[in-house]
Amino acid sequence: MPEVILAGAAGRIEARYTAGKTENAPIALILHPHPKAGGHMNNPVTVQLFHLFMTRGFSVLRFNFRGVGKSQGEFDSGIGELADAATALDWLQAKNPTASQFWVAGYNFGAYIGMQLLMRRPETDGFVSVSPPANAYDFSFLAPCPASGMFLNGSADAVVPPSEVERVVAKLRTQKGITIAHEVVEGAGHFWTDQLSEVEQRIGGYLDRRLAGELE
Repeated sequence: MPEVILAGAAGRIEARYTAGKTENAPIALILHPHPKAGGHMNNPVTVQLFHLFMTRGFSVLRFNFRGVGKSQGEFDSGIGELADAATALDWLQAKNPTASQFWVAGYNFGAYIGMQLLMRRPETDGFVSVSPPANAYDFSFLAPCPASGMFLNGSADAVVPPSEVERVVAKLRTQKGITIAHEVVEGAGHFWTDQLSEVEQRIGGYLDRRLAGELE
């Protein structure tokens, strides 16, 4: 997959892009974990998300937030990182002007930024949030959440208590017009060590049902 360099507000943004095979292929933006905790676009869960969308015919982009890898700038506590995500989405949409759908998927900090991004982009068709840090960040901005999507976390997550994710899911499920899927993998921790097959199976199954029109 080719490396691409985007022009961001803090300088260059290092990214990887794979184009779909059809002119109106759907697009997906993949967001990585917290930069201050060693997060980068080649994180195993992030790469897994990338491949899940790629193998389903999406045009997919993942990138390094500012200050990570070859991306310029410094960590900006989420504000600049949201701007980076918006820049990446602008590039992805310009590259695929006839895309049939737009999805955003993120892991950990990337899930938080992804949910903020979809609030600013009403054209979002779906989202996937893996181990969202609901104990570290306030997710109350999801009011109302504009798209249906999926949350995935582990029952043995010692970084984000499962009850915190359930609290966000329960609140979102009170909203009309969207459907929120939530799967908890028994025994899985926050980093999905030895559990990547579960990430593939659970999210892959959800995407297949959504793309087949079996879910809203």
